[in-house]
Order: sequence, then C-alpha cells, then structure tokens
Amino acid sequence: MALLVLKFGGTSVGDTTRIKNVANIVKKELDAGHQVAVVVSAMSGTTNQLVKWTQEISALPDAREYDAVVAAGEQITAGLTAVALQAIGIPSRSWLGWQVPIRTDGMHGRARIQEIDTEILKKTMLDGQVPVVAGFQGISPEGRITTVGRGGSDTAAVALAAALKADRCDIYTDVDGVYTCDPRIVTKARKLNKISFEEMLEMASLGAKVLQTRSVELAMKERVRLQVKSTFAEDVAGTFVVTEEEMSEADMLEQQVISGITYSRDEAKITLKAVEDKPGVSAKIFGPLAEQGINVDMIVQNISEEKNARTDMTFTVTRGDVDRAVKTLEDNRAAIGFAAVHVDKDVAKVSVVGLGMRSHVGVAQTMFRTLAEKNINIRVIATSEIKISVLIEEAYTELALRALHTAYGLDAA
Repeated sequence: MALLVLKFGGTSVGDTTRIKNVANIVKKELDAGHQVAVVVSAMSGTTNQLVKWTQEISALPDAREYDAVVAAGEQITAGLTAVALQAIGIPSRSWLGWQVPIRTDGMHGRARIQEIDTEILKKTMLDGQVPVVAGFQGISPEGRITTVGRGGSDTAAVALAAALKADRCDIYTDVDGVYTCDPRIVTKARKLNKISFEEMLEMASLGAKVLQTRSVELAMKERVRLQVKSTFAEDVAGTFVVTEEEMSEADMLEQQVISGITYSRDEAKITLKAVEDKPGVSAKIFGPLAEQGINVDMIVQNISEEKNARTDMTFTVTRGDVDRAVKTLEDNRAAIGFAAVHVDKDVAKVSVVGLGMRSHVGVAQTMFRTLAEKNINIRVIATSEIKISVLIEEAYTELALRALHTAYGLDAA
C-alpha cells in the first residue's frame, strides 16, 4: 500500500462533470489499496474572474484583502470534490489552508510555505476519510489568509507530500506528460517518459506550464517523486520527474543534447535610460524591487569605458508586475539617478534546456544561427549551465519554437 498525494488542476475540476471524474480517479487508487490525500485548484477561470473583480475596484489593492478574495476559488472546489466523493460512497472531508494549518510567511500574494501540520490529515485518513485540501492558500503568522502565487496548488501538493512522507505526488492536468515543446504549437513534439528535476526546474521557470517552478524546486529539495498525468486519459502513462541518479543509462542514451524548448509570453522589458555607471547602482535598482516582491529575470547593462559615463540598464519582469515595478523605480528615481523608464510588452522569452549542454559544445551557435536564418532578432540573452534563453519579438514566438525544435533534432518521426 502506498501513500499518494493527488493534485488536480483547474481544467481537471473545470465543472461538476469533471469533478465527478476526479472522484472516480481517487476511487481507483483507493480500490488499488492506496491511501490518498487530494489537493485541488480552483475551477478553471475562477481565479482570473476573482482577480478581475478585485482590479476593477482597485488597480493596487491591499494584498491582504486580495488574498482573501482570490483564495475563495479553492474553497469551492475542495467542498465540491468532497461532496462528489461522498456521493460515490467514499467518506471525505474538505480542509482549507488555515484549518490544516498550512503555515506561511506574511508575503501576501506570494507567500512561502514554512510548515504543514499533518496531524489532522493523518487522523482523517486513519478514520477512513479522504482529505481534500484547498491548494494555493495558507495562513500567515498574523492569522490572515495567504496565497502562494499563481499555480501555487502544485507547490502546496508537493509540500503536503513531503510533510506526509508520501510515496509519490501525482499532478493531474490537461496534458498526459511533459513534452519536448508545447504540442499545441509544435505538432512534432514528443512526450518524455522521464525528465530530471534540474531540467524540469529550468523548463518550469522558463515558461513551461506543466508544473509550477516552486513545486519542482521543493520536490527536488525534499526528494518527492513526481508524476505528471492527464485527468482525461488516466490510463495513459505520464512523465516521471526524478533525480539525475534515477535516470537510467538507457534514459540518458535516448536523450538528446536538448531535452526541451519552452517559451513565455508573460514578459515585459524595462529599460532605465542614462543610469550612472558606478558601484552600488544595481543594488539601488534591484533592492527596492525585491522588497516589493517583484521578480527580475534577464538583466543586461551596457558598460561604458568612459569615466563618469551614463549607460542603459535593461531587465525583464512579468507583465503583471510592470506597473508596480515602474512605480517602485519612479519612487526611487532620486536615489538611483536615471533619465527615463521605457517599457516594452511586445516580447517573449524562448529557451532551450538540456543536461547535455554540460558536455556538448555548439548549442548556443545552433540557436543563434537558426534564429538568424528566420530573420528573428535577439534582444537579450541569458544562460546557465543547462539552458540558454533569448528575448525576441513576441510575433515570432511560434516560428522560433518550430525552427529550434527541428534544429536540435527533437521532432518526432
């Protein structure tokens, strides 16, 4: 008998028919003799609607009240899922983040999970009930409802699996695994049977929608075995996310130098014009942004050899953070010292990821040559040990993905 944590995303619980299907999936695992705890997201579209209503009232709402509103979606789904389980004869009880409790820090909207008290959930399972936990939400040290960021139900599920010492955490979604690229754009994309935590972490952080970045990071740290499966084809094998050591020799031989190609349209380029080129300026720019919880990604600074010269500083943030970022920079204009702020939202980030980059040369050359052949201009470049990312004009995103997928030999036969 295994202890499983099953997490169902927004599309999996998109309406009452789908919630009934989720209940049947849970029943199959119970019939197989497993213990099960369930984590659910809000029904697809619900969180977006709650965010929209909040922003219609205030462009910059109080973060505590924002969390109180947007956390409501998971409460509805958790209750409906428990009802669906009860309707097919499975004792079940829903639990909200504060009831478990899932304790977080006080960073509303992007709270980090600090501890999960599993006592009440273990008792629920020992009593023969299936606990259904509302993902995405927790409770702050001040006793306020917090949310752990968009896609945070994945993180909550992994954190719960780690706390319960579960044998596996299955992430059910609308795709049947992790693909070499988005199959909706690249029709020749291939499903991977296994992928390493390192590669999945890079792909998630670079725009792959299958798993949330922090969930992969936590799973890697806590050694939680993950499986990505389809809610709508649960009998189809999914993709396992494992340690590099768990990748067999056959797995490694079958892998290409590049395992996947990802993209993100949720990008905005901010350029500070005429910034002083002197020590400490970067800290004055990125320190206040960090204090506001704004994540900065790609960074480029033009370096001048002239003494006391002014240069431009370019970086990217998510589009949802643009207004707050610009306001923060303007509030600190005197301390930073810059002439103007320019924003460009018509950009996208395209990345290639693969463990093979550690031992193979020419990966960057292939990327740059392929994009040049398609007349796609690169605006910003960022690299790590197993990834290369470029910022391009958004209109060329799909062309770039298809061209790169072919160039790296990832197309399915």
